[in-house]
Amino acid sequence: MNNTQHGYLLLADISGYTSYVASTELTHSQEILTELLELIIERFKPLLTISKIEGDAIFAYAPEAKIPRGEAILELIESTYVAFRSRRDAARRRTTCTCNACRNIPNLDLKFISHHGDYFVQDIAGTKELVGSDVNLIHRLLKNHVSESKGWRAYALFTEQSLKHLAVQPETMHEQMESYEHLGEVCTLSMDLHTRYEEIMDARHVFITPKEAHSVFEYDYNAPPQVLWEWFNDPHKRGQWMTSEIIPILRVGGRSGAVGARNHCVHGKNKIIVEDVLDMHPYEYLTVSHAPPSIPTALRITYQFQQKEENKTHFTLTFKANIPHTPEWLKKQFCLYILRTQVFKFWKLESINELIKNNSVVEQ
Repeated sequence: MNNTQHGYLLLADISGYTSYVASTELTHSQEILTELLELIIERFKPLLTISKIEGDAIFAYAPEAKIPRGEAILELIESTYVAFRSRRDAARRRTTCTCNACRNIPNLDLKFISHHGDYFVQDIAGTKELVGSDVNLIHRLLKNHVSESKGWRAYALFTEQSLKHLAVQPETMHEQMESYEHLGEVCTLSMDLHTRYEEIMDARHVFITPKEAHSVFEYDYNAPPQVLWEWFNDPHKRGQWMTSEIIPILRVGGRSGAVGARNHCVHGKNKIIVEDVLDMHPYEYLTVSHAPPSIPTALRITYQFQQKEENKTHFTLTFKANIPHTPEWLKKQFCLYILRTQVFKFWKLESINELIKNNSVVEQ
């Protein structure tokens, strides 16, 4: 008896694949495409289950309970696209080969289709297959009219149902109706990933290196950056190791982790710390400011996540005092004081390994 599940469905499809293969040398084209597909799988696996590799596409899914913070799907899409562009462009730069496959690498791009609905896993002769009407729909959505109407080569298309579950409202989304036989009309909202990529690359970078920090804390975690990222961004999960209540106060485009977002960290009855997001690159680093409501930004903190092995992350926490007209030695003393009286007292960073382990057992 198969149990129907409810959750996220995601397709990543390499644009320009068919024409690329048709006009290039097979050996070289397959090497390049394999590298790009493996990159997508590597980014997806910590959060999603890979259902199938479909030629030039990766189909993946996750039960709703596994991703309580829907915003994580949007972060996954954006970070995967940035990684794809970086790998694609690096592949072109590092080759001196003049064959068609190598010269045409820049013609490859990536699009995503996101849906939320019902499905169940069917086991046929030992092969597991995801089936259901919503599974059919997301595959049909690969044939849409976004490129035709907007001229976009790389985009993220969300069904209206998917976007509601993500609980985000990105700006400048293109709304369009698609119609399919037996499935009817589907409202879709799409984002131009070329524009989003440029926004991410041009964004103000606020990153505190260990060299310039006034205080540094380091720790190793038994989880990939994608999983650890959730424990530092999901308000409920953060509350478990920070021993405080995290209350989102200001969301930008519906995103609590976007630049400009504000949270309140509540310690006890009357102690509130205001946290403003200054910069974020999902799965790589997050920089915030911390200060009591009555005091201008007093402290900046960068959380950095560096993957060392498949399920190992080296975490670096850097602190820098942002107090005008204060000597460096006093800023260092201030950060050490914060570490001793706040971080080591209230933040149970070492407990995250056990929390991740226990959470994984519950999900299974």
